[in-house]
Amino acid sequence: MANKAYKFRLYPTQEQKELLAKTFGCVRFVYNKMLAERKETYEQFKEDKETWKKQKFPTPAKYKKEFVWLKEVDSLALANAQLHLQKAYQNFFSGRAEFPQFKTLKAKQSYTTNVVNGNIMHLDGYIKLPKLKRVKIKQHRDIPSHHIIKSCTISQTTTGKYYVSILTEYEHQPIEKEVQAVVGLDFSMNGLFVDSEEGKTANYPRFYRQSMEKLGKEQRIFSRRQKGSNRWNKQRLKVSKIHEKVANQRRDFLHKSSHALAQRYDCVIIEDLNMKGISQALKLGKSVADNAWGIFTAFLQYKLEEQGKKLVKIDKWFPSSKTCSCCGQVKAELPLSERTFQCECGFMADRDWNASINIKQEGMRQLV
Repeated sequence: MANKAYKFRLYPTQEQKELLAKTFGCVRFVYNKMLAERKETYEQFKEDKETWKKQKFPTPAKYKKEFVWLKEVDSLALANAQLHLQKAYQNFFSGRAEFPQFKTLKAKQSYTTNVVNGNIMHLDGYIKLPKLKRVKIKQHRDIPSHHIIKSCTISQTTTGKYYVSILTEYEHQPIEKEVQAVVGLDFSMNGLFVDSEEGKTANYPRFYRQSMEKLGKEQRIFSRRQKGSNRWNKQRLKVSKIHEKVANQRRDFLHKSSHALAQRYDCVIIEDLNMKGISQALKLGKSVADNAWGIFTAFLQYKLEEQGKKLVKIDKWFPSSKTCSCCGQVKAELPLSERTFQCECGFMADRDWNASINIKQEGMRQLV
């Protein structure tokens, strides 16, 4: 069985918006309440984590006796808040994440609910949700009939837009394809990546850089507004809309680029880069964040896996830029300012193209 999510824009009525706001608030309240109790207990058993894990913690049902207004919202949303907190602690103990933090109003507002006895149904132009009943959606794509709905996540952006992400389950057994067409990709700060076949870049438009002047102007106006006033709120929405547009443009470009690669090649080889380390060491935080290499590789991986294809990651310490793709000689030094690779054997090529060829060759050796 495989999972796939479909995201649609929601258009709730005013009454439904009020109930959504209540649900977001109750989920946040329950999450923070449980986290506060667990945090207090964690301080007592910090040295003995095994004993702490065996402790029994309250469920959302306990708080309903004290806070009656919690009964007004979807009980499954509160139950999922507890599951999310448990997942956060699991990630913390396994070293995959930091210690769980309290949820605030500034963060993205969302909650998850599950399918129980037909409480969630996808109708023509509408979706039936617990407590909310029928909510209008903008359905820009069809959900296949053999996909079974498992859960829904309802979210609200900072600009006030509502979305529903419908998680489905379906039978899928991808047939592993024979590796024939292979490409190596070298990360490029300006163009996202350079491929090993033709030395072409993705020509990433760098949407954040394009919007910096407009964003800076709106942010300066925002800084002069009195916090909490109507004009402050209107200006906050202007700034948020610019950020949202940039994020949407970026994700759209990354989806299309990764889709094109997944359709054309049977195997894509990249470096397993530490982008956070690169941004801090080279002071290129804005450029690294604008490229969103991590999101791109995540898109690429699931698109390849759906078709039975492969994404191979080579070691980040492999000297792809310093190695000659023609004779294999490794240079001792190669400053970032030197954009053309020249070797003693006479080989000369663009620095990034040479690196992408080396990445492909190293990945091919791992495949054998």
